[in-house]
Amino acid sequence: MSENKEMLGTAPIGKLLFRLAVPTVVAQLINMLYNIVDRIYIGHMPEDGSLALTGVGVCMPLIMIISAFAALIASGGAPRASIAMGEGDNRSAEQIMGGCFILQIAISAVLTAVLLLWNEPLLRAFGASENTIGFAVAYMNLYAVGTIFVQLTLGMGAFITAQGFTKVSMMTVLIGAVSNIALDPLFIFGCRMGVRGAALATILSQAISCVWVLLFLSGKKTCLKLKKENFRIDLKRILPCIALGTATFIMQSSESVISVCFNASLLKYGGDIAVGAMTILTSVMQFAMLPMQGIAQGAQPILSYNFGAKNVGRVKKTYRLLLVACLAYSVTVWASIMLFPRVFAGIFTPDAALIDFTATALRIYCGVLCIFGVQIACQMTFVSIGNAPCSILVAVVRKFVLLLPLIYVMPQLIPDKTLGVYTAEPVADLIAVTFTAVLFTLQFRKVLRSVTAEKAPR
Repeated sequence: MSENKEMLGTAPIGKLLFRLAVPTVVAQLINMLYNIVDRIYIGHMPEDGSLALTGVGVCMPLIMIISAFAALIASGGAPRASIAMGEGDNRSAEQIMGGCFILQIAISAVLTAVLLLWNEPLLRAFGASENTIGFAVAYMNLYAVGTIFVQLTLGMGAFITAQGFTKVSMMTVLIGAVSNIALDPLFIFGCRMGVRGAALATILSQAISCVWVLLFLSGKKTCLKLKKENFRIDLKRILPCIALGTATFIMQSSESVISVCFNASLLKYGGDIAVGAMTILTSVMQFAMLPMQGIAQGAQPILSYNFGAKNVGRVKKTYRLLLVACLAYSVTVWASIMLFPRVFAGIFTPDAALIDFTATALRIYCGVLCIFGVQIACQMTFVSIGNAPCSILVAVVRKFVLLLPLIYVMPQLIPDKTLGVYTAEPVADLIAVTFTAVLFTLQFRKVLRSVTAEKAPR
């Protein structure tokens, strides 16, 4: 356990980032399979596969909200725990983790009740049509039951990564994904459950992952251990975690609001085929974003631990490597999408008309993905060093100040109104990345100067 802590503070940055990032990237790619494999199987259902795919796509805003609440606790609590470890205060780190555990259980109970009671009106508000509402409700009724497993797997799994046990985190996701891939065809086709089978496979897989996470955090190998005496909500410790996690919560929960706006506008201008294409676009964007987030999550324990230990040199070097890695990946994926959009679209549907429509939309929607590595690297560094105000600001600017209005403005500026809706994404991203880069340059230097001043002998 102490060896793992020492590794974060002394091991060569390049090798350490590679060692931590590779398992988290693999974990993110595997995690992506939860939703994407569902959509691939659903899209290939006989007769009504395209409508079923659209119906499940309409569920994504609610699923994003569930994940966002897990991220609220995880992305705030895990870096705070890492910083406490860097300061040599494991007791505080364990108290943070215990409080986050109890809070997530409470949040899960509330979310489950809300989703079971009001999922149909919410799904209609999120863009479900008369043709797709049946599929959406069928999927969401079962998925809601497994909310607690999603919350604890995602939320508590972050505390495993925060300690540097990224291989264990990878196994958490791998176990769930393999279970999901095996159960999907069994329930969807073998038991003829359709979209209900996809939802059941997902929540059972998350339950298995949840058990794995809790067993590890209660075992002997972990640096930070779940203990009953820490199962209480201490506001002095939890409120700073919530403040820090708010940026990630805004980013993820706003995806649901953005998805509603996208779906409503696309249904108005392009009909069900445009909404179906959006389901595929968000799936491809997940493919692009999750590995970058995995790289950033691999860097988070190094950044947070060394920031807590006031080791400015290691913080700077980790950020530079993170930025280079994220940019290299974002450029590679962007080039692949621009060259082969039909290949990406064809993964999710055999419908020729939907593939043709989606291929054009995909090139527009992902138009500036090549520079998005800057956004991810800067935002994760803000979170890792505990800078809640800046991390919240960049999240709010990108989603609410820019993207939300542009969804309605761009169709008025472009002759093809449907394609105009898709254009809102690259325009918002270009402005947001520029803003984030400028803010980060100013704030990062300021924070590191203050840390250096605190460390200097008096």
